[in-house]
Amino acid sequence: MKLLENSCFEALNSQLCVETGDARILGRIESYSCKMAGDDKHMFKQFCQEGEPHVLEALSPPQSSSAPSPNLLGKSSEDGENPLSDKCCRKTLFYLITTLNESFRPDYDFSAARAHEFSREPSLNWVADSVNSSLFSAVGEQFNSLAPELWNAIDQEINLQSCDIYSYNPDLDSDPFGEEGSLWSFNYFFYNKKLKRIVFFTCRSVSVLSSYGCGGLDNELDMELDDDEEAENFTEDRFPRALCV
Repeated sequence: MKLLENSCFEALNSQLCVETGDARILGRIESYSCKMAGDDKHMFKQFCQEGEPHVLEALSPPQSSSAPSPNLLGKSSEDGENPLSDKCCRKTLFYLITTLNESFRPDYDFSAARAHEFSREPSLNWVADSVNSSLFSAVGEQFNSLAPELWNAIDQEINLQSCDIYSYNPDLDSDPFGEEGSLWSFNYFFYNKKLKRIVFFTCRSVSVLSSYGCGGLDNELDMELDDDEEAENFTEDRFPRALCV
């Protein structure tokens, strides 16, 4: 997996990392190439020791009980998967887990994640409504002006109508997203098989009373740090990359 540069995403990310009074919103959108080389190929071979690349893995249903189950949708699927099932092949599962690892490296390791922690989302409209609702509730009316720009940038990068959409829904008792102070989170993967690309949209709300923050909110302190080893360690401990880019 390779992180692809996208200036539009970088500009959006600065607006998705804000403080709202009682909480910090920590959001990021990133684009990754699924073309494997070197270490990725080695890890993929190890990953597939538990099953062939095209063996189907059972996913969990979408988290919202009001969302129509994908097994009721006549949606086309990829890699020969049955479009009437909540499943994905191991190769796709590898892409999802590797995306998580690349995005949150080195703070978190998702290598132990399993298929039941992921879901295939029923439709683009449902995902967009869910994201918009969460961010509007957290940020307020200022998100209304950002939303069209956000979805247009994602569409330009990944061609949303040609994507399968997955979400990561961890067990908060055993997952990094269950840290004290975490209020809510969402993690969506827009996977375009033809482009061999994934756009990952992750967002988390963290209580301001917790020890977790966003480096972008403390630039003045960051600028005062020296380049010696002690300052470098302090920066990494206080502002882990996984929270905000």
